[in-house]
Amino acid sequence: MELDPLLLSRLQFAFVVSFHAIFPVFTIGLASYIALLHGLFYRTQNPVWDRLAMFWTKVFAVVFGMGVVSGIVMSFQFGTNWSNFSLASANFMGPMLSYEVVTAFFLEAAFLGVLLFGRGKVPQGVHLFAAVMVAIGTFISSFWILSANSWMQTPAGVELMDGSFRVTAWGEAIFNPSFGWRFTHMVMASFLTGGFVVAGVSAWYLLIKRDVEANRKALSMCLWLLLVLTPAQAVVGDFHGLNTLEHQPTKVAAMEGNWETRSHVPLLLFALPDQEAQTNRFELGIPSLASIILKHSPSGVVPGISEVPPEEQPPVAIVFWSFRIMVAIGFLMIGVAIAGLWLRRGGRVYEHRGFLQLLRLMSVTPFIAVLAGWIVTEVGRAPWLVYGMMSHAEGVTPSLTGGMALFTLVGYVAVYAVVFWAGVYYLTRVVRNGMLPPDEQAVVEGEVERAKRPFSAAHTTFEQDAGPTWRK
Repeated sequence: MELDPLLLSRLQFAFVVSFHAIFPVFTIGLASYIALLHGLFYRTQNPVWDRLAMFWTKVFAVVFGMGVVSGIVMSFQFGTNWSNFSLASANFMGPMLSYEVVTAFFLEAAFLGVLLFGRGKVPQGVHLFAAVMVAIGTFISSFWILSANSWMQTPAGVELMDGSFRVTAWGEAIFNPSFGWRFTHMVMASFLTGGFVVAGVSAWYLLIKRDVEANRKALSMCLWLLLVLTPAQAVVGDFHGLNTLEHQPTKVAAMEGNWETRSHVPLLLFALPDQEAQTNRFELGIPSLASIILKHSPSGVVPGISEVPPEEQPPVAIVFWSFRIMVAIGFLMIGVAIAGLWLRRGGRVYEHRGFLQLLRLMSVTPFIAVLAGWIVTEVGRAPWLVYGMMSHAEGVTPSLTGGMALFTLVGYVAVYAVVFWAGVYYLTRVVRNGMLPPDEQAVVEGEVERAKRPFSAAHTTFEQDAGPTWRK
């Protein structure tokens, strides 16, 4: 059997992107949480906030490192597997990826060093500033990456001349039609991921009665965040879907499992799409609800998959079921957030073992939802690499053979397996160790007390013990 280099290249990129995506989607939300904790500590001098900040900074450092390692090698594929696309899109993609490195990666790397190693060596205000800069850096990074990806989904501000994309309007290309909703949707997903992970870890500590005061505060903060963001994410997702309907109707048709253009389209809860027969073998749905959601009217006409020829249709079953997994997890998140509000009565939210165990399990669901959403986004674009302008087949490296693609795919899987194992191992150790031991915490509290003294007294202390002073 002859190996298909195009299929293997797509599988490789899907694996690498999926592996990498789980790290930034966590660190974006976690960085903002750490900055908030540092701000609370700076204002109140309550050591609980400092202990939480120190603990989650350790987690952030490990996850950030895994994201960097997996992200750097990910870009190699543009040259090895997608050289035609790289050449054709260089006028736009080259500057976009460079902007991400120059404006975000350098910012994060520089201030992350201050955040990790500056405790007790720089003033508290500088340390807080470093935390804020790291958080801002994650947003800047996601801005450029999502703009580039959105341009591939809804290309604008370019024209294709002699096999090359020429930028005609940078503003239109960067702020392309789908970018705004995609960026908002992804940032909110990042906050939800960070919120559920922090809530899950805090719930575990409460179950084992470990550092109860700090973890009650952490859990309370997260549950308030989730109560607001879970329904808000559903609203943003709806607007994002309407935007996709306008610019990528075939993708939405695949998401809904709708083959024929018609009105009164049901919202399918379950179906078995048969792409060869261009129909669903079995359907279970709510009458007219898809038309109501997408067109705000039961008689609204929703485009069907068959509007485009079979060779231009995405793999419908993958898109259809990935979308339902994402939506189901979203509703589950809303339910958990509401349950947390209900259990706040009498403080039961911190004692209810069933709910705390549920939060532990929920800590992995945001990652599943994000991966399902990315599958909908990327697979639903098929067969287009740049929607409506360049197909996957046109973008793949011409000299690439099936054997070469298989070799690199196996290599990526092997290397990433090692990276994942190492990361999980160290994250497990960090979580099991928990907050600072009492002796280390006493040292930190001593630094805080010295920071409250006047500069002259702190300077005298510095001269006496030859150690750094942490002051405001």
